[in-house]
Amino acid sequence: MRWWSAVLGLLLLRLGLQALRGFIGSGAVRAARSVKSGAAAVCRTSYGRFHLGDEYGRRYSSFPAGLRREMREMARGMFSFGYDNYMRYAFPEDELNPILCRGRGPDTGNPSNLNINDVLGNYSLTLVDALDTLAVMGNASEFQRAVRLVIDTVTFEKDSTVQVFEANIRILGSLLSAHIILTDAQQPFGNMTVHGYDNELLHMAHDLAVRLLPAFENTRTGMPYPRVNLQKGVPPDSLNETCTAGAGSLLVEFGILSRLLGDSTFEWVARRAVQALWNLRNNHTGLLGNVVDIQTGQWVGKQSGLGAGLDSFFEYLLKSYILFGEEEDLHMFNEAYRSIQNHLRRGRESCNEGEGDPPLYVNVNMFNGQIMNTWIDSLQAFFPGLQVLKGDIEDAICLHAFYYAIWKRYGALPERYNWQLQAPDVSFYPLRPELVESTYLLYQATKNPFYLHVGMDILLSLEKHAKAECGYATLHHVVDKSQEDRMESFFLSETCKYLFLLFDEDNPVHTTGNRYLFTTEGHLIPLDPRFRNKAWKDVFHSEQKTRADPEKLSQTRLRAANTSTNCYRVPAERRYSLPLKSVYMRQIDQMVGLL
Repeated sequence: MRWWSAVLGLLLLRLGLQALRGFIGSGAVRAARSVKSGAAAVCRTSYGRFHLGDEYGRRYSSFPAGLRREMREMARGMFSFGYDNYMRYAFPEDELNPILCRGRGPDTGNPSNLNINDVLGNYSLTLVDALDTLAVMGNASEFQRAVRLVIDTVTFEKDSTVQVFEANIRILGSLLSAHIILTDAQQPFGNMTVHGYDNELLHMAHDLAVRLLPAFENTRTGMPYPRVNLQKGVPPDSLNETCTAGAGSLLVEFGILSRLLGDSTFEWVARRAVQALWNLRNNHTGLLGNVVDIQTGQWVGKQSGLGAGLDSFFEYLLKSYILFGEEEDLHMFNEAYRSIQNHLRRGRESCNEGEGDPPLYVNVNMFNGQIMNTWIDSLQAFFPGLQVLKGDIEDAICLHAFYYAIWKRYGALPERYNWQLQAPDVSFYPLRPELVESTYLLYQATKNPFYLHVGMDILLSLEKHAKAECGYATLHHVVDKSQEDRMESFFLSETCKYLFLLFDEDNPVHTTGNRYLFTTEGHLIPLDPRFRNKAWKDVFHSEQKTRADPEKLSQTRLRAANTSTNCYRVPAERRYSLPLKSVYMRQIDQMVGLL
């Protein structure tokens, strides 16, 4: 057995069957059949046909193969409509305005317009961000043309001030993903090679990362400034405040780049920032806030939650461990997850058993765990997908059902939803992918047709409410369905990709036996033995406070604080039931005002 297969076998034992099915292809599922643990056996058999005794069972009881193919092609057409019109009306600008059919770049007249300027760097953002979606959909000719266009026309020698986080996840991550696809000897998606390709995308990724490095200089904590100018470095008027996710979600992309290049610099600065944040968590609750001063290390934003400002920090602790195998990442994730379960989770202890309110994760004060407000945001819908990777399937089912109920009510997810008032607090929906991502991962974990119905509802809603003259538009208000003239790049890189993969059971992601993980921007990264090797000595030595005791690590692994929600506790009698019992689905529908 090749050594990296053994590593994946160890991951299987650690994460559980459902976790592994959530982030890799069917090869791991086949391997899992040899696992004899009771936990895996229960997980494998806990989901199947439905009880058909009520309206929920009747609605979600099956999903015909023909309908699945129809939805797959609708998702493909959705991507093509948005992508083709971007290329027709907007390229080489960063985004498409889908109502007026024109391109959008940075707002040079108003540098304070961070909603635009943090993201748009005058580097053909949408084309770059969509590269690996073209490959996943098997469009070799357009992938090859797009790669050549990026190589020939995109440069980072721009007088553009961009957010480090956004440039990292949207541009750097996509360049790395496309480079790996281009140079994969197996070519699982068809022949995606480009004649004469000489690692240009990797060189571009290196160039961009070098331009982001000044953000890490001259900070007392090692956490980066939030923005850099691609030509001039950190602006003289740059803020010292950054969100936790912005400073702590660079490790996957920077780590991949370091390991491909054999240069520790990029991973080192990203890992130093993560550990600086980790050392600032509250000693009593173990929680982090959402905004921090990079010079003083003082918390400016004391809110702790799972949504904006914190979301991908937690995501990348686990995904970094999965990719790189660094034990300290797993230790930090386990500790963070335990604090989340202890202080953010409200409602009954078990998702599918007992009485009480449905489980919900709320926003609290990081210092005492007291609720700070009664809203949650749409970014939090990523968390069920992360719980799938962890193996906490039960809790993932419940939280996902809550967000799906909100979608059913409005045909979209409001940016903020007030669960006490049963109404949106912030009413726009910019075509975000998080609910689709969690739906896809839960389907991969359970194979329950319920999640195909969820995906179809989302797909049909987008077609009905978001389609515009030449693309798909942000919904200005989820109630009246008014539109804004903007199609963000993540719609093509994530939303369309996850919808397509949900319905494409024969996709190479699922059938080749290759193992993949998705970045927080939905870029496809294989679990590659190259990422398990470092060409340098460990850059963090024993003096690091976060270095954990190996014995404790081997004991904790991926256990949840609330162990009753773990995969191995799914009762066997539920193997022919809805993922969430009808009584609890009805309870959640009532909770959001559907009944």
